Amino acid sequence: MVQGTDGNFYGTTFSGGAQNNGTVFKVTAKGALTTLYSFDGSDGSGAYSGLIQGSNGAFYGTTEVGGAQGNGTVFKITNKGELTTIHSFDNADGYAPAGLIQGTGGNLYGTTQGGGIAFGTVFQMTTKGALATLHSFDDNDGSDPQSAPLQATNGIFYGTTFFAGPGGYGTVFSLSMGLGPFVKTLPTTGKVGEKVIILGNDLTGATNVTFNGSSASFTVASDTEITATVPTGATTGTVKVTTPTRALESSMTFQVKP
Repeated sequence: MVQGTDGNFYGTTFSGGAQNNGTVFKVTAKGALTTLYSFDGSDGSGAYSGLIQGSNGAFYGTTEVGGAQGNGTVFKITNKGELTTIHSFDNADGYAPAGLIQGTGGNLYGTTQGGGIAFGTVFQMTTKGALATLHSFDDNDGSDPQSAPLQATNGIFYGTTFFAGPGGYGTVFSLSMGLGPFVKTLPTTGKVGEKVIILGNDLTGATNVTFNGSSASFTVASDTEITATVPTGATTGTVKVTTPTRALESSMTFQVKP
């Protein structure tokens, strides 16, 4: 599941629901569940990879099969349950998508377990559904990626394939899209006075940390980690770390709790 900015949790089920093709649901922290949407097959089936919340506030996910060509879909859904299929795979651009992430450039990235040349793909997609196949696996470099890639704080994407590669037992791959480095906060929400861990690269020598413009006290723990305190006057926005070589911004908005 993913926690939305409204505090509720959102997730998917592989099957069940009104048509037994899976659902999107919302659940409060106390366990009150609402089924937001039931798939009917024509709009997808088998949503097993969960959801992400995009920077625009909408949620995005994938279905393994179903859609216009039966090869799976990418969909957008609001917290009210309004669903839009933004892409249906046709095998040439992949089939059986396996989850999504949103990169620092704002685009969505994911993998398909098959299709493309034959053995699965890595793709980029705008939040409106325009797809570009970035790589088609050829068995020598891997086959059947079964999860979305992740973006490391150096800006590069990393992922795995389930099969193939030189030894036949799967691969770990990297993919550069030319996106710059950034920092990531753990957690992504906090109150004034709370400690927050900031992860990144080349953080040694950092001279300033701000929470949406408010300077924070901090300690550099290592080249990849800073511990900072949410400062008085901080408001929801990006976290910025200034180093001797560059200014790094957080990949996600940091939510300052009241």
